[in-house]
Amino acid sequence: MGKMHAAITAVGGYVPEYILSNKELETIVDTTDEWITARTGIKERRILKGEGLGTSFMATEAVKDLLKKKNIDPESIDLLICATTTPDMQFPATANLVAANCGLTNAFSYDVSAACSGFIYALNTGAQFIESGRNKKVIIVGADKMSSIVDYTDRSTCIIFGDGAGAVLLEPNEEGNGVLDSILKSDGKGWVHLHQKAGGSKMPASIETVTARQHYIYQEGQTVFKFAVTNMANVSAEIMERNGLTAEDVDWLVPHQANLRIISATSDRMGLPEEKVMLNIQRYGNTTSGTIPLCLWEWESKLKKGDNLILAAFGGGFTWGSTYIKWAY
Repeated sequence: MGKMHAAITAVGGYVPEYILSNKELETIVDTTDEWITARTGIKERRILKGEGLGTSFMATEAVKDLLKKKNIDPESIDLLICATTTPDMQFPATANLVAANCGLTNAFSYDVSAACSGFIYALNTGAQFIESGRNKKVIIVGADKMSSIVDYTDRSTCIIFGDGAGAVLLEPNEEGNGVLDSILKSDGKGWVHLHQKAGGSKMPASIETVTARQHYIYQEGQTVFKFAVTNMANVSAEIMERNGLTAEDVDWLVPHQANLRIISATSDRMGLPEEKVMLNIQRYGNTTSGTIPLCLWEWESKLKKGDNLILAAFGGGFTWGSTYIKWAY
């Protein structure tokens, strides 16, 4: 028998119906379609509308899509990990709600919070349960309702984010396919440049925090951009070098969809042509934990067994990392 790896064997996804275009944003804040497109590559993003609908709604739809496509018995799932920055509530975990909604009665479930790197952090966490032999079927879902914490009077942030969710199923593989290597990093000193000021135990919600608009995303755009360009590109090149991969060996870069210029800098550093880069930022914007699994969801039909994928992300925290996957189906 070969070494046990955790392989992705199914993918699901969900994006809301409502499309918030750059043209509509022009009527909300002082911006233009040309300005947004030139700086981010984003043309539109999806927004979850409807009373009482939170991140768990989208995550549930993504997981149900996965289960239905592969005709998987919900009771066979051992574990569900939800990567999210916008949980429905402080507690219970959004993963608990998703598991209940999907009938995962035999699974334990919990959330992972690592901002835009959340999905690859959760993916690697789930892979450990497979590789150890402890679990056979693990679902990783990345989902965020970023519109719930976006200040639509702040043109520097409201143009970037959208809502969406993607999910993958991990199962044991002894053919050499699956999650083969990862480099994960974090630097807590970066929190000052990208965070949500209020709503946690340090600054609980109050009339004062709401009035001061402290429950929205705070971002120092240029600083974050510089860190992201450098670190996401570096870690992607590093994982290629560590595994003896050349640009010809890599079939797909699956990058976090934060900014087209960051993605281009990463692919350039790896020596990859644009036709090897999964890109849907123009349609969905930055869905934080949802970007990478949504790429896999959209490109699933183009992926072939044995394809080499490099997943790369950078997010608040700061958190960043890269994962090398050999596609299993």
